[in-house]
Amino acid sequence: MLTARNISVTLGHAQVLAHVDFTARAGQLTAIVGPNGSGKTTLLRALTGDVDYSGTVLLNGTDTQGQRPWQLAAQRAVLPQATTMAFPFTVIEVVRIGLTNGTAATHDSRAMQALRRVGLAHYANRFYQELSGGEQQRVQLARVLCQVWAPVEDGAPRWLLLDEPVASLDIGHQLEVMEIARGFARSGGGVVAVMHDLNLTALYADEVAMLAGGRLLAHGTPADVLTDATLSDAYGCALRVNTAPQAGHTFILPHAANLMTENWSAS
Repeated sequence: MLTARNISVTLGHAQVLAHVDFTARAGQLTAIVGPNGSGKTTLLRALTGDVDYSGTVLLNGTDTQGQRPWQLAAQRAVLPQATTMAFPFTVIEVVRIGLTNGTAATHDSRAMQALRRVGLAHYANRFYQELSGGEQQRVQLARVLCQVWAPVEDGAPRWLLLDEPVASLDIGHQLEVMEIARGFARSGGGVVAVMHDLNLTALYADEVAMLAGGRLLAHGTPADVLTDATLSDAYGCALRVNTAPQAGHTFILPHAANLMTENWSAS
């Protein structure tokens, strides 16, 4: 499992996370959701050690603060919201960064497999900077897939930690990326994804952690967390959870255009 206990983060003079407990299990896709500024990305950065925090993070039962970077890199791969490349790497070179021997790798079978998996094998020799934002994000996904190609290694699960992996993608590629993530989990790995799209969350997540105001508001199955009351409380507007009559999938629509604040005409 990936477990966070009593995680708090202060940036400057502001407490961004306050005493958050979080658990993700191998074999599942766990989504972190919540409004802007709720602490979603900060929680993911605490899980990856990219921000100072108080509390404990255990990866497969071991405290991450006692592990070296190369040990962590062998167990989990991190996809940030955006990645800037300062030098003119080709697409295949960017993907090779996920391999143990990096851009110097001469055996391209895994890198090419990863590019095929995200639908970009034909872009292998193009320069990364020539691609659109969505294409660049899929190249970065191929890179992290290379890093933890086998979802289970030596009997231990490996992890994908994804920060808004579908934010810059069209609907077709959103579904493609979510299928890749779910496939990784179904093969025994663990996936933690920061998500904004509640409908994709309801469709793909096994577990959902709802943050609001830097605190954990709810944690459980989509049916447990994505309720009218919890969503309306978290997002500050009236939301209603519905079920498509044929497929039976949950989806969320705004119930009213009125935010739960003072009436505009009264101000």
